[in-house]
Amino acid sequence: MNRFLAGITLLMLLGLAGAHGTALPISTYKLDNGLTLVVSEDHGSPTFGLSIAYHVGFRLEPRGRTGFAHLFEHMMFEGTPRAPKGSFVKIIQGGGGSLNGSTRYDYTNYISKAPVSALAPILWLEADRMRHLDFSEENLANQRDVVKEEIRVNVKNKPYGLFFWTDLAALAFDKWENAHDGYGSFVDLDKASIEDVKKFHQTYYSPNNAVLAIAGDVDPEQVHQLVKKYFGDIPSAQVPPRPDISEPLNKAERFREEQDRHASVPALAIGWKMPGPDSPDYYPLAVLGELLLGGDASLLHQKLVKEKQTMLSISGGMGWPLGDPLTFAGPSLMVAFGLYKPNNEAKVSVGAIQQVIDGIVQKGVDPARLKAVKTKMVADHYKEIAHNLERANYLAITQLLRGDAKLLNDYPSLIEEVTPEDIQRVAAKYLTVENRSWIDRKVAAHKQENAS
Repeated sequence: MNRFLAGITLLMLLGLAGAHGTALPISTYKLDNGLTLVVSEDHGSPTFGLSIAYHVGFRLEPRGRTGFAHLFEHMMFEGTPRAPKGSFVKIIQGGGGSLNGSTRYDYTNYISKAPVSALAPILWLEADRMRHLDFSEENLANQRDVVKEEIRVNVKNKPYGLFFWTDLAALAFDKWENAHDGYGSFVDLDKASIEDVKKFHQTYYSPNNAVLAIAGDVDPEQVHQLVKKYFGDIPSAQVPPRPDISEPLNKAERFREEQDRHASVPALAIGWKMPGPDSPDYYPLAVLGELLLGGDASLLHQKLVKEKQTMLSISGGMGWPLGDPLTFAGPSLMVAFGLYKPNNEAKVSVGAIQQVIDGIVQKGVDPARLKAVKTKMVADHYKEIAHNLERANYLAITQLLRGDAKLLNDYPSLIEEVTPEDIQRVAAKYLTVENRSWIDRKVAAHKQENAS
């Protein structure tokens, strides 16, 4: 069976799973040192996806070290005394696979996919860099410069510069853990020392602070034995207590105006505070976000871009742009980001957005439209986890943040159970003017003058 047909077959099986309650196969193991292993067996193709997620992200990095979790993600690719820099790329990409890493609010993860013949070498590599890194001033300086260049390219010298994440979070949230710029600060990055790096690795990159997930053409018990072989003797560590990151809803609107010297048209970003995943309102809010902001068929795109034509684009959703409802362990924002026409005022579009929300609160939502949105969300979910790599990644994150990877099987039903009354209730509670923070990002004056 070729890869295309295997993918189609798996999608059909997953569709049947949604209809008849059959769940993805998930086997969970725990090593004596605290490492949790999750395996999902699927023999559709002779490949596997692997994700190792550590319970540390922006919210847990040290104060005064803004961007340190992101910096450390890069440090993990600098090699070890036994596997010099480049070993991961050589082994994984040389065998036809791929690899990456990312840092988010509540976790840092490292992902790879490859033919099954590469499983043992990749497990050895992951265990080796969990055990120890090549700590050196040279490596730290190299990766500090890499992160700084990312900030220059993606923030300082790019239109809009991620203000819809970094600036908006700083405006909306009150606690440092939620509000600071996890991408990185030049000042704080320069303060990072080798001792900081060593301490961070010893504290957070320990087996009892990690989940390893593998999905694909594997036998769960054989994988378990391999993981015990490579990871079993790595000592656990004392992980500090996690801070209280909960925040109440805001009681007064927050606003900021900014200038953008790279933009050609103005933009606006709105953020409403959202609760964490333990709230009964969490999944109704996820559906509401898709209803309002999920693509060209969404209510806000239809109203502001097509009908009123005051905006050029609008997008967003719950947790956007750094994740989705399955990838947060604490509060997030419902974000609406868009470009508006220069001859309009941002507050007009913000008012029109609120009118759409108020219409839902007062009149509810069309059941047929809601059903279509939920169907799309479930279909997108199945399409995503049909791939070994994405399935392994969601399993690792779900186990890490929620304590049970099998909750991934519950996601479709949690979405499907959302009612029109749920949508009406959460819109009234959360998407209020008082809980709204927004930024008007105008084209800098000198840019306007140059354009004229």
